[in-house]
Amino acid sequence: MDKSQPVTKAGLAKIEKELEHLETVRRREVSEKIHAAKELSNTQNNAEYEDAKNEQAMVEGRIIALQSLLQHATIIDTDTAHKSKNVMLGSNVKMKNGEGKSVEYTIVGPAEADPREGKISNESPVGRALMGKKLHDEVEVNAPRGITMYKITKVS
Repeated sequence: MDKSQPVTKAGLAKIEKELEHLETVRRREVSEKIHAAKELSNTQNNAEYEDAKNEQAMVEGRIIALQSLLQHATIIDTDTAHKSKNVMLGSNVKMKNGEGKSVEYTIVGPAEADPREGKISNESPVGRALMGKKLHDEVEVNAPRGITMYKITKVS
């Protein structure tokens, strides 16, 4: 991860909180599991020990990924995004599809994208199609399900 990673202030705080939890709580928990598994028997053919070591590798991998993300993080200026008439990182976009169904998204960087929370990446098919558009623009999204047309009804 060498390129800049756009994140909102809230997203940055969430990442920092997760990193702190992993470094202070999860590391200790996994270390205790490894120690307990070692005491049960030798480490050969010890499934609990192997599971704990795998869990340790996952925790350490996530810590490294979050540290790298924080190192390359650039804060999205949501104040500018909310004042802009064009869709940009940090914008909230409401739109309707061809059947009149409304959807609303916040455009964020890939690191904090969570479609279930209405946060989509600027690098996703929908996010890419929306970037730079403005109110009342029609947007054609070429997604894995096919081409879908949307009309932007609100940008804030």
